[in-house]
Amino acid sequence: MSATTASVIDLHSRTLDLRLAQEDRAEDVGRLAADDRLTCHVRGRWIHQCVSSSVHVNPVTRHRWCRDCKTELSVAVDELTLTVRITCPRCGDGHSAATNSLVRACNASLSQAVRRAA
Repeated sequence: MSATTASVIDLHSRTLDLRLAQEDRAEDVGRLAADDRLTCHVRGRWIHQCVSSSVHVNPVTRHRWCRDCKTELSVAVDELTLTVRITCPRCGDGHSAATNSLVRACNASLSQAVRRAA
């Protein structure tokens, strides 16, 4: 690995670590809702990188959950086209305010990660 590659990776990691710490503090003092985070405090990653984890499924709030089908929603994140899709594998829908919020957070997270890596 070249010195340039190592420093780009280190910068990317520092940017993520800084964002995680900032969001943790903001959430702790009530300035940031958990739904608006661009990072995942559980896995220490950008939200678009781990949103497909079962940690992010919540039938009560409807995060990654289709109420009609009682099914976990599927996630597709395409880092080349910078698109995020969350849909129900049964009915093809699954939209809710929580899903929309999660898609917005993933899009913003993806944008931050790509911008920082460039």
